Amino acid sequence: MKALTQLFLFLRWPVVFGLMAAIIILDHFPQLVGESTTTNQSLLTAPAAIKGPYSYADAVQNAAPAVVNIYTSKTIRQQLPAILNDPFFRRFLQKNNIQQQERVQRSLGSGVIIAPEGYLLTNNHVISGADEILVLLHDGREALAEVIGTDPETDLAVLKISLDNLETIPIGDPSQAMVGDVVLAIGNPYGFGQTVTQGIISATGRYGIRLSTYENYIQTDAAINPGNSGGALVDAEGKLLGINTAIYSRTGGSQGIGLATPSDLAVRIMSDLIQYGEVIRGWLGIEVQAIPPAFAQANNLPLNNGIVVTGIYPKGPADKSGIQNGDIITHINGQPVGDGQAGMNYIAATRPGDEVAVDVVRQGDAININAVIGQRPETQSR
Repeated sequence: MKALTQLFLFLRWPVVFGLMAAIIILDHFPQLVGESTTTNQSLLTAPAAIKGPYSYADAVQNAAPAVVNIYTSKTIRQQLPAILNDPFFRRFLQKNNIQQQERVQRSLGSGVIIAPEGYLLTNNHVISGADEILVLLHDGREALAEVIGTDPETDLAVLKISLDNLETIPIGDPSQAMVGDVVLAIGNPYGFGQTVTQGIISATGRYGIRLSTYENYIQTDAAINPGNSGGALVDAEGKLLGINTAIYSRTGGSQGIGLATPSDLAVRIMSDLIQYGEVIRGWLGIEVQAIPPAFAQANNLPLNNGIVVTGIYPKGPADKSGIQNGDIITHINGQPVGDGQAGMNYIAATRPGDEVAVDVVRQGDAININAVIGQRPETQSR
C-alpha cells in the first residue's frame, strides 16, 4: 500500500501537466480533431475499385445482336478413278445412266451486321465457292444471303440479307487501340452457337503472316477457334475493332494468337464493294525492296524505315512525278513507310487523284516530291 501511494505521488504532476497541455493544444488547434477523425475513417473505408468494369455484360449486349452465324453449303462432284476417264468406260457410264456421285460440303463461320439495310461483313474464305449461304441471327431469325462482293486481298466479303429491324454494331476506332486493352471475341466456334471470349490486344500492325496481300492485323489472345472467322472483335464498350480472320495454331484450336482485320479497313472495303462492285486502291507505280540495316547505317538512315525504288512503271504516277530508280523513300505524307508494308497499305488506302508528299533520299540529299496517286491496275500489286 505504501508503494502504491508513492507511485501515485510520483506520477501526479506529470499527469496534471499532460492534461493541461492537451487542453491548451485543443483550445488553440481544434482542426486537429477533424483531421484525426478523417484519418480514422479513411482507414476503415474500403479501397477504391480498380479502374475498369467487373463485368462486360453491357459490351456484349451492345455488340452481340449484330453478330450472326453463317452456314454455307456447296456441291462437290467426286473425282472418278483415272481409268474411268477412258472413252470406253465413259460411254459405258453414259449408256447405263450411271451418274457421277456428288456430295454436299458444309461449313460454318460468323459475320457482323454493319448497316441496317442488311449489309454484313465476313471473311472471304468463309463463303468462297458456296452455293448457298444461310445467316442465323441472334434473335433466332434466319435468311439466305446474297454475295455483294469479295476482296481476296484482305480476305473480306460483303453479304446482304433482306430482313427488317436489324440491329447493327457500333464501330470503334482501331487506331486508338493499345496493347493491353481488353477485347472480346464474339462468334460461332465449332457451331456451338454464339460464344463470347475475353482477352487483351497482344499487338497491333501485325503483317508478314502471308495470309493476304494487305495485312495490318490486330493480334489478340482472346480465344478464337474454327467458326469464329468473320465474327467481331470488340472493345470493352462493345464497339467493333476488327473482323476475326485467322489463328496461328499447331493443333487447329486456339493457342492464344488470333488475328483480326481492323474495322476501319473492313468498313472501307465494304463501302467500295457496295458502291463500285470492286475495291478502289491507290497506286504509285513502283517496285521496292526494304533497305538492309547495314546500308541504312552506312547512309545515316533510320533503322527499320526506308525502301529503295528498284523499278518504275512507265507513265505511272511515280514516273510522272520524277521519282527515280535508286531513290530511297522514307515517308509518305509524313508517315514512315517502314520496310514497305506500311507504305503500301497507306498508298492503297489513298484515293486515286489525291496528291501525296513523298520524302526521298537521293544520293545523300533529302528531296520532297509531290505525286498524284493513280488507280491500281488489276494485274499490279503495288
